[in-house]
Amino acid sequence: MARTDQQPSPDRRLTEAAARLGLGRRRFLTVASAAAALAFTTELPSAHAADAELAPRTLTENPFTLGVASGDALGDAVVLWTRLAPRPLEPGSGLPPTGLVRVDWEVARDEQFRKVARRGTARAHAEFDWSVHVDVDGLDQGRVYWYRFRVGAWTSPVGRTRTAPARNRHVDRVRLGLVSCQAYEDGYFTSYKHLAEEDLDAVFHVGDYIYEYAIDAAGGDRKYTDRALPSLLAHETTTLADYRLRYSLYKTDPDLQAAHAAFPWYVTWDDHEVENNYAAGIPEKGQSPEAFVARRAAATRAYWENMPLRMPRPNATDLKLYRRLHYGRLAQFDILDTRQYRSDQANGDGWQFPTAESADPRRTLMGATQERWLLDGFRSSRAVWNVVPQQVVLSRRKNTTAAVSKLSMDAWDGYPAARERLLAGVEDIGVENLVVLTGDVHVAYAMDVKRDFDDPDSRTVGVEIVGTSIASDGDGEEHPGNWATLTAANPHLKFYDGRRGYTAITLDEEHARADYRVVSHITRPGGTVSTAASFVSEAYRPGLQQA
Repeated sequence: MARTDQQPSPDRRLTEAAARLGLGRRRFLTVASAAAALAFTTELPSAHAADAELAPRTLTENPFTLGVASGDALGDAVVLWTRLAPRPLEPGSGLPPTGLVRVDWEVARDEQFRKVARRGTARAHAEFDWSVHVDVDGLDQGRVYWYRFRVGAWTSPVGRTRTAPARNRHVDRVRLGLVSCQAYEDGYFTSYKHLAEEDLDAVFHVGDYIYEYAIDAAGGDRKYTDRALPSLLAHETTTLADYRLRYSLYKTDPDLQAAHAAFPWYVTWDDHEVENNYAAGIPEKGQSPEAFVARRAAATRAYWENMPLRMPRPNATDLKLYRRLHYGRLAQFDILDTRQYRSDQANGDGWQFPTAESADPRRTLMGATQERWLLDGFRSSRAVWNVVPQQVVLSRRKNTTAAVSKLSMDAWDGYPAARERLLAGVEDIGVENLVVLTGDVHVAYAMDVKRDFDDPDSRTVGVEIVGTSIASDGDGEEHPGNWATLTAANPHLKFYDGRRGYTAITLDEEHARADYRVVSHITRPGGTVSTAASFVSEAYRPGLQQA
């Protein structure tokens, strides 16, 4: 195992990043500081008491057009979210450019709100695009709650959430949804309609919640005839106003709203929340350093405004999304961020033959700090299952049956030293039940994680469940054009399906099970759902077998 202390120091990484961007180190820090100031002001919303307060009666249109959400549920707390937007597809959402509105909230033990457990008042501020994040604590562990918001005469839809069981509690099972990649312009979010009807405890979204590309008046492949989307959406997102409007569009979708209202979500981002295949401070396209850092900061701020996430610390220079959660003694969840701290893609990105550049032991997907954090978490884990929701495919994917094939430079294949550090750590620590949850590639895979992918007979150290996209790449097909080649070239690949949908994952003390749910079509409404395949991995005997 390559030692993590061989990674570049934080000071050296800053210097290298500055060099890649063509900036002196001092200028790089100045640009980064400016971006941080844009992403999050040093004053949190509660410090804006002097802002002019709008009377609730001035809201003459329904402000809850974007629905409600909950997330990051702990044993005794959960984050509740909404955003006031009477006219969501207009800049400013039909509200003034400054001011605040008091929003009442309630959490109840029953859907009729006869047994209210907690209630209070939050402030929605113009500065944060009228978003509301309430971190409700003092809740009972491992139970279902219902919640809602009120402003004046307006009441939000009711959401349902669930707190996590206590860390030392025995839990019979947990049922999870795995989702990612929802390009609005590629089709309807029918998968979310069906997901909302599942019996789940929580949903993990592992990236590409929005896409940055232009959307025409007909909504791309949705081909609207009953509406015309505003022309403000018909260009790529670069500014804070652009990203805010893009989230508004996505969150007007009724199926996405239903899925948010049904379960608590745990979210992390990938690339399209900013720009395709960006790497830390390095853009895919030829933007100036200042323009891209400002763009990334705008995207970061809009992401937080629209997700059920806790408030970042004052003076935050980025939004720390890697975090650890527990579900009784049954599961530990280590949510990763493989985009914000990564080295630039090697060999010009894309699918390339591996080279000395891609094999450089200094290269990282997580950054040295996050690498140490993950392995330390494995060492201290007492859970049956160690679950790692993350963004890009961990397992080897050769695209030919030749001895040496091109590999994806954006996935872990493009960072083999980082993967070796991870898998060696898993082996050294003795992690027995590793389950990796992945998105990004718009197809579904079931894969065994091999200790040495060059040796098909090497030990299986875990399993990887790759979920397909909600909408990205349109309807898809069961067997994409490269299906036969990929399945022949990668003996650890047990399943490959190219249709849209989501994955339902069940963990109990004996098995991890993945049900790959696919929809018949998404480029027109009304798609039906079915199970394409189900796989199980036995506890303490890793390896996926068809159920």
